[in-house]
Amino acid sequence: MEKIISGIQQIGIGNTDLEKNWAWYRKYFGMDIPVLREAAPAPLMINYTGNEVQSRDAVIALNTKGGGGFEVWQFTSRKAQPANFELALGDLGILICKMKSENVQATYNLFKREGLELLSEPSYDPIGKKHFYMKDPLGNIFEVVESKDWFGPVKDAKTGGASGAVIGVSDIDASLKLYSDVLGFSKVIYDETNVFEDLKSLPGGDRKIRRVLLHHPKPLTGPFSEMLGEVYIELQELKEEKGRIIFKDRMWGDQGFIHLCFDVRNMDALKEECKASGFEFTVDSQESFDMGEAAGRFSYIEDPDGTLIEFVEAHKLPIVKKIGWYLDLKGRDQSKPLPKWILRAMRFSRRKD
Repeated sequence: MEKIISGIQQIGIGNTDLEKNWAWYRKYFGMDIPVLREAAPAPLMINYTGNEVQSRDAVIALNTKGGGGFEVWQFTSRKAQPANFELALGDLGILICKMKSENVQATYNLFKREGLELLSEPSYDPIGKKHFYMKDPLGNIFEVVESKDWFGPVKDAKTGGASGAVIGVSDIDASLKLYSDVLGFSKVIYDETNVFEDLKSLPGGDRKIRRVLLHHPKPLTGPFSEMLGEVYIELQELKEEKGRIIFKDRMWGDQGFIHLCFDVRNMDALKEECKASGFEFTVDSQESFDMGEAAGRFSYIEDPDGTLIEFVEAHKLPIVKKIGWYLDLKGRDQSKPLPKWILRAMRFSRRKD
């Protein structure tokens, strides 16, 4: 069986106060459906946590409108460390999380009224999509970008979930062997090298950058594909300087975007394909891994610059926890989306403030 990539399951965000920062993500980004909450040691990640088992508390939260989720992640055995320099475009790692909006101007106006840290006014990207950049209280940069792809009703100006990421790389052509050839984001929306007007308000945005936006050539498939929605991966490479490694001398779980996670099916096939292409799994839970309220298999690879990409194959998923409704995903047709009414029932588990 061939591998299936259904979309971005979540982007991991390392922080020092899970409850405080998740509350902010609920309020402004609508990330209020807690699919999983677990506090436990993370022994399988020891290679990325200083060769010591570290403990953590984490919540995976989704948006009722659809899009990828957040894994809000906090060490409980140590204090998460920030980078010792200001991140800039062209640095190596996950630089920006893309968030979708039906009406970018309305979202901008809402966030401006709320006094959020906005880095730019709405402008247009190289293909004419309206977007703007902002920071969360931790200093992470988010790009709010126009989207017509929605799973649930859009009733306010808040964003939907994650629709992609901007990843700094040292060599785009080398990185395409993973993101395009293996992961399947082979449709090039644009490939331009310039000093871009719409990036000038960002740190490092005044430098010459090669910028490649990737998309999937066909609609994504799999149980959660309709909920997770479309995915855009933007690779950025500095042309006249060398970018710094965002997590140099730090651990996975420290402050910032710690990984980009894809929801997948047929993990064994994916493992073989990654190995054949030179991207062997560095972490693999092997059999179904019990995460308390959910279960599944997870694995990690590194892109050519060491950025962590996670894959999760869910086996059990809570739909409505308070009535004990859990979905067993084994034995289903892995290529077909789940009925929308099942996934929309997850809204009954929303965390309301």
